[in-house]
Formats: sequence, structure tokens, C-alpha cells
Amino acid sequence: MSLYPSLEDMKVDQMGRAQIQANAVFAHAPSINPVSYSTESGPPVVGNAYPSLGNYMGLELSEAVIKENMPEYSHHEQIAIYQQNTIPVGATTMIAPISGQSLGLQKAQVTNGIRELTLCKDKDNKIGLRVKEINKGIFVALVVEKSPAALAGLRFGDQILQINGVNVAGFSMDKVHDIFKKCSVNGIKVVVRDRPFERNITLHKDSAGELGFQFKNGKIVTIIKDSSAARNGVLIEHQLLEIEGQNVVGLKDKQIKEIIAKAGNVVTITIIPSFMYDHMIKKMAGSLIKGLMDHSNPAW
Repeated sequence: MSLYPSLEDMKVDQMGRAQIQANAVFAHAPSINPVSYSTESGPPVVGNAYPSLGNYMGLELSEAVIKENMPEYSHHEQIAIYQQNTIPVGATTMIAPISGQSLGLQKAQVTNGIRELTLCKDKDNKIGLRVKEINKGIFVALVVEKSPAALAGLRFGDQILQINGVNVAGFSMDKVHDIFKKCSVNGIKVVVRDRPFERNITLHKDSAGELGFQFKNGKIVTIIKDSSAARNGVLIEHQLLEIEGQNVVGLKDKQIKEIIAKAGNVVTITIIPSFMYDHMIKKMAGSLIKGLMDHSNPAW
């Protein structure tokens, strides 16, 4: 009997290790929790807003596959939030019982995933959005209140990838606006990536009702030591975009403070680096942002 494994045995062993590594990567894949938006009232429908991932990344993750291989990422499970008051519930999972139930966290969800929307035009033949070109990508910089874009679920910071099957990477702002102008009234297919530069942070108010940061013109300028903001990684030089899922872009600081005050003890904020925000709104009149931006509060 040979002391060395045969070439065939080595191939089999390598295939086995490759499969184990693939399974390990698969088991730690990011959460997939798509949300579809509807013009009708009621909660968002989870699971059918995104087209097949195979169409975009050569990857197919069905609900059955996710349930079998990644039960911790099932949309029936609570979202894991890592905070100072988290409690262990398993070898690798931690859930904050208060934050995990936060409705604001659900409203403000940032998936960074891809979804397809169907838009139409209003009576004035408009969709109700403005875009900005950044690093050869096209990003939503303005969503007009009660417009078709707002009703379809487009948000500030969404990246537009396709319009009616045309890839818009590298296009100018004017060219994209012209494409929308030439689209028919109904059935405008738009593929977007959900807010790639934004992130959510869930915070807890202290005994004084404060979250632990100060802001000016919506920009975070100070972090209070040992506060919830400090413990959860809030940074200065970031712009507040949403509070509990409600867009606050263009609102006065006093109005933003009122929204925070009316929120519960657990508050989810959505932020973006200030340099990115400043670039997105550059050369756009302040009256447009303050007067037209959709500041409605998702009521589901």
C-alpha cells in the first residue's frame, strides 16, 4: 500500500475542501430582505420586488435555498442589531430585543440590493425626480412629493442602473433626464440599486431624550462621549437623510429636532457622507429641495 495518496484521491480531497469553502462563504452571505413598494396603502410586500439575481450577478438564491442554508437570514427572523444592551441568543447571533422590533428600522431599511420599478407619468407628463451623475453612476437627487417617483418608492440616493433596458452608467444628468422625457406615459421600467452610499444606525434616547449627537443644517458636527451615538458608531461629517424612514433633506434643524422628539425611545437614522451629499445637491436650487422634496412619513 502506498504511503502517498493517489492523484485521483488528491483531486477528490481538493474538491471537498473547495465545497466546504463555498458553503462557508454562502453561509455568511449578506442578508437579502427585499421590499416592494406599492401605491396602495398597507405594509410593504417582502420578497417579490427584486428581479432574479441571476439576471444581474449570475447568482440565484431562491427562498427555499435561503431557508435551507441560511435560516438566520429568513425574512421571518428579526433583524440583528449590535448594541451595548444586546443579549446572546446563540453561538453566532445577537439580537437587541427593543431595536429588533423597531418600526422605524423597517421603514428606513437600506438593503443596497437591486430592484425593478415600473413608473408612469403624471398629468403634466412628468415622473417627479432629478438625478445627479457621480463617478459614472446616476443617482436620485430629488424625489418630488406625491409624484409617480415617490409613489413607486424611489428615494434620495438610489442609483439608477437601467431605464427600459438601457444601461445608463456613464451617461450625463441631462441625457438621463432626456431619456425620461422621451419615455411613454406608462410602463417605464427602471432598475435601481438601493442607496449604495447610505447606512442606517439605530439609537436609544437617554434620560434627557437625547441620541448623543448634534447637527447643523442637517450635518452631524458633534458626538457626545459615551452616548448611544458614540457607542453605535455615528460619525461627524455625515448628513442626516431620514429619521425613522422619513426624508428630512431640506428641512430646517428645528423641524428635524421636532421629528426626533416625537419619535419613540428607539430611533433609526439614515445618513450619508457629507462630501457625497454636497456633490449630489450641488447646483440644485435650495427652493427645489425645500419646496418639492418628498418629506412624507411612510405610514405602513
